[in-house]
Amino acid sequence: MASTAVRSRSLFDGAIIRQAIVDSFGKLTFRRQVRNPVMFVVYVGSILTSLLWLQALVGRGEAPAWFIFWVSVWLWFTVLFANFAEAMAEGRGKAQAASLRRARRDLNAKRLARPGARDFDAVPASALRKGDRALVEAGDFIPADGTVVEGIASVNEAAITGESAPVIREAGGDRSSVTGGTQVLSDWIVVEVTANPGEAFLDRMIALVEGAKRQKTPNEIALDILLAALTIVFLLATATLLPFSLYSVEAAGHGTPITVTVLVALLVCLIPTTIGALLSAIGIAGMDRMIQKNVIAMSGRAVEAAGDVDVLLLDKTGTITLGNRQATAFFPAAGVAEASLADAAQLASLADETPEGRSIVVLA
Repeated sequence: MASTAVRSRSLFDGAIIRQAIVDSFGKLTFRRQVRNPVMFVVYVGSILTSLLWLQALVGRGEAPAWFIFWVSVWLWFTVLFANFAEAMAEGRGKAQAASLRRARRDLNAKRLARPGARDFDAVPASALRKGDRALVEAGDFIPADGTVVEGIASVNEAAITGESAPVIREAGGDRSSVTGGTQVLSDWIVVEVTANPGEAFLDRMIALVEGAKRQKTPNEIALDILLAALTIVFLLATATLLPFSLYSVEAAGHGTPITVTVLVALLVCLIPTTIGALLSAIGIAGMDRMIQKNVIAMSGRAVEAAGDVDVLLLDKTGTITLGNRQATAFFPAAGVAEASLADAAQLASLADETPEGRSIVVLA
């Protein structure tokens, strides 16, 4: 179920776009905008030109009202576009968590009326509690994390572990643990639930996706400092144009001083607006691409570190290594015959369902 939840989504998903449009306006607050120095300058410029436009409507403005209006419209569009890009990147991450929630919520369970019985009630998986027992047959999805208390079955755990080969899960021993969301391929098992809703593996995965924070990387911090420095330089350069313009007009005795609206538009064109607008969206998009590959990146630093990885070696027990400890020889103490030790070890291990216990019986 988890593998279907994290598959690649369309870039122009209608639900994500609609929510991103709403969030774009919700981010138009002083507290949100001040985090990005470049876009904060555009944000202040948008407010200033809007006030100048209102002044031109009700009285005498520094420029025609239609000119100030269109400059203000483009400035607000720039701010909203930056918010929209960030909201789109955030929305794709939220959609991954929502898909995982739907996968968990849509599971059904065959809850047994009592231990040892075969009659069951069909209930949602969210209704199961710790200690309940559920029957899972071939083709069914295991509704919750638990332990196999009866039966044996082949289980596909690729959605959780990435292991393509099915594994055997049976009662007793160290191969009895099962995870909610995996699928039984053959036979049947009775699972005793060991985790209440909100405590299962899938819930922890959702919490990881939602709790991923976009911490700025060292490179991004350095770029922020550079963009802020360039913004200050261009802001000072633009601010000096107005007094020079007023002085030139007064000295020449004719002409018109440059307007504040034109200066604001010039400043927005000079400062690195595009980079500042898309910087946060790029970082969030990197985390989203990691999620699409079934890798949960907890921060922007993790994404940057992943970009430096050339070779990744993964060893899951049972893929490269055997993973089961096997008895190979008996070492009797002084005065004890090897046959007597083998008989005693066999009797002591007959009820042991672990691979170690079975290997002792075979060796004996």
